[in-house]
Amino acid sequence: MPHATPLITILVAGFVLAFIFGTLAQRLKMPPLVGYLLAGIVVGPYTPGYVADQALALELAEIGVILLMFGVGLHFSLKDLLSVRVIAVPGALVQIGFATFLGWALAMLFGWSHGAGLVFGLALSVASTVVLLKALQERRLVETEKGRVAVGWLIVEDLAMVLALVLIPAIAGLSAGGESTGAGQAGGDPLAVWAASLLGLQPGLTVIVAVTLAKVLAFIGFMLIVGRRVIPWLLHYTAHTGSRELFRLGVLAIALGVAFGSAKLFGVSLALGAFFAGMILSESELSHRAAEESLPLRDAFAVLFFVSVGMLFDPMSVVRDPLPMLATVGIIVIGKSLAAFLIVILFRRSVATALIISASLAQIGEFSFILAELGVAQGLLPQEGRHLILGGAIISIILNPLIFLGVEWLRPWLERRFPRDMSEPAEVGTSEKRADEEDDAPPVGMSGHAVLIGYGRVGRVVADHVQQADRPLLVVEDNERRLQELAAGAIAHMAGNGAAPGLLERASIGQAAALFIAIPNAFEAGQIAAQARRLNPGLRIIARAHSDAEVEHLTELGADNVVLGEREIALAMARLFIPAEMRDTMPAP
Repeated sequence: MPHATPLITILVAGFVLAFIFGTLAQRLKMPPLVGYLLAGIVVGPYTPGYVADQALALELAEIGVILLMFGVGLHFSLKDLLSVRVIAVPGALVQIGFATFLGWALAMLFGWSHGAGLVFGLALSVASTVVLLKALQERRLVETEKGRVAVGWLIVEDLAMVLALVLIPAIAGLSAGGESTGAGQAGGDPLAVWAASLLGLQPGLTVIVAVTLAKVLAFIGFMLIVGRRVIPWLLHYTAHTGSRELFRLGVLAIALGVAFGSAKLFGVSLALGAFFAGMILSESELSHRAAEESLPLRDAFAVLFFVSVGMLFDPMSVVRDPLPMLATVGIIVIGKSLAAFLIVILFRRSVATALIISASLAQIGEFSFILAELGVAQGLLPQEGRHLILGGAIISIILNPLIFLGVEWLRPWLERRFPRDMSEPAEVGTSEKRADEEDDAPPVGMSGHAVLIGYGRVGRVVADHVQQADRPLLVVEDNERRLQELAAGAIAHMAGNGAAPGLLERASIGQAAALFIAIPNAFEAGQIAAQARRLNPGLRIIARAHSDAEVEHLTELGADNVVLGEREIALAMARLFIPAEMRDTMPAP
């Protein structure tokens, strides 16, 4: 068996170099994705040394996009999607139109054709799925109001690009002066040709648009009618086999199978098909377990996406064409972000929501590459346009974390310019300060209280017992649904991520008697424990863990007691069997 195959080589080179450069970037206080992009440049064709297979890298990266969108769907219900349709649909369409116009205008200055300007503008208008979702996940915003708006906005962009990919070949035929009728104008879509012949029409752009929209609606209807029954049933059946291996395989089969099938049968994107598969599965009680099982592969293939983007970039293109590149980046980072900000404000949403949406969209990615490749292949877009799109993508992705820092700096000034009555009104039943409106609030003023980080299954039990003991309690949570539950139960709470700088100070951790860290993420729990120990050396810190290594990690970072879940379950099971007179010899819970 050969050891040097393209697939093995690219996986080894991609993961090893991404780890090395990602770690270096982290040490330099930069986002790890900057290191992943640099790793791609190193193995790309524009730098000396080993050159990886670009086509294979892009296919592997596409798997990452599928799994990432599937994971987002698992945390995004149909109700959430419909709740933001009023702003996401018109907002995304207006933003796409404005950014496309700016790209077209720049193309006209370059002396390109109108077709090239259209492709160029569309490529600059659509944000990267991976970058946007990574940014929201790192800030724990996916399940907040602004996170739902951003994801809904992204889905509308995805649908618009599906239509654009079908129309571009037809536009190329018209631009080239090809046949005015026939399959050439139908963009090679046999269904459009068949529908036109059946209706006695010419297969022009109108027929193509109608057929494409019909296929998208058919896909959505199929998923809502058939998928809602089949997908949860399939996963429940797999879970009942008792095999974790089969369950994990079932999750991957659903994500990849639905994505591939939707693309082949309905012509929608792989990412959109995976998102709907996850969204349908989110209605099952097994959705959390499915998300956990697919998380390692999602992270691994997301890394390969950034590596593949870096491989496409020629660093010298920035030196050769600095002004066109600067103008391209300006449209991506400033033009469409400013449009998105104003659109959100016009819809009477908060400045915080508008800033997050605009920062999330201030980059381009995978759809832009597909549009650029298709435009070049159809003879619409010059090679220079593809280099500008790739360079704009790389630079905007690198700048995106800095843009998030910048909008936080601008936020106080903008909130003075756009007073509260321009923002969305507080929703009935929500907490007084929601996760998407977190600000630099003063300390809560409590003393001798217990602070609980996380109000999930474990956190709820802890909160119940602390309240039964009649001890003051403050819960820190960033999930909006749980915040609403806390507000309904009149439980003191704060919205935000426990590891966020300054949050523990606002929770008066310096005057607290105890800290319960009930979140399952040991790395984040360790950050919280370390911060709390610095702020209150005498604080009692109690955390949870899933392994001996996590126990050791949390103890080293300041936790006084770490509860190992599996061990406590085993002791409880043993106590149910061992006679009462012998239980005194067992370890204390």
